[in-house]
Amino acid sequence: MNEKFQSGFVNIFGAPNAGKSTLLNALLGEHFVITSSKVQTTRHRILGILNEPHYQIIFSDTPGIIAPKYKLHEKMMRQVKSALEDADVAILVHDITQPLDEIEAIGDYLRLNVPTILLLNKIDLIKDKKQLAEDVKLYKEKFPHWQVLPVSALKKNISDVLPVILKYLPEGFPYYPEDSMSDRPVRFFVSELIREQIYNLYHEEIPYHTAVIIQAFEEKPTLNVIKAEIIVTRETQKIILIGKGGSMIKQLGINSRKAIEEFLQAKVHLELFVKVRPKWRDNENHLREYGYNS
Repeated sequence: MNEKFQSGFVNIFGAPNAGKSTLLNALLGEHFVITSSKVQTTRHRILGILNEPHYQIIFSDTPGIIAPKYKLHEKMMRQVKSALEDADVAILVHDITQPLDEIEAIGDYLRLNVPTILLLNKIDLIKDKKQLAEDVKLYKEKFPHWQVLPVSALKKNISDVLPVILKYLPEGFPYYPEDSMSDRPVRFFVSELIREQIYNLYHEEIPYHTAVIIQAFEEKPTLNVIKAEIIVTRETQKIILIGKGGSMIKQLGINSRKAIEEFLQAKVHLELFVKVRPKWRDNENHLREYGYNS
């Protein structure tokens, strides 16, 4: 007798910097989506597909829920709304060091009507085990309709999560071929890796004002030649991005190339160019050009 096959969409929601992307990487077992200690790192809804003999889970990482200030933010929140529409199971990620009313407000905003798993993340930051137990008890009492699990995505302490997902995942056929990892092309991940290095290398407003566009991606027998544009909103940001004597852009190029080579498992020649596009985050045409289509 054939064992049942389960498949479905498990969509991840939460506040900025709650650990959603770190969780997805841990669940998939590799560095799949970019992460940063800075908020608003995730701007797109990104599917990550976990294929096993008896199930296919299509995880969806979504931008952190914020009050929009720009058209870019509005588009990010539309990505969240679209993820609500096709979720079979919802995962809410909450930084346990943050107030309970933060996740309560997010629950009110999302109005979830599918099985929901509340992951109380970053438990490694709470050293008092008695306090942790009391906190978990409080969340379980407050949200009796949600499955509450304490985890540490950074420590990859997530072995309890998959069995709970499978408890709720519907039976069905695979949505994607078994060798699929995402619905996104390679170019997208390359641009995201460069953007991740911008978050790591620069401070203040620079990461939030930048977009990365891959202008050329040429696969040659011995190496991949990639040309990327980094968009900023002001000339002063361009100066900071390049650095004295080009020192910062050079370091960004080195860090990005290493990350891309690890991702592609191939040699890379990377060229970076910086362009100023004032107020691109509020310009519909620029946003569409940079891949923010929703």
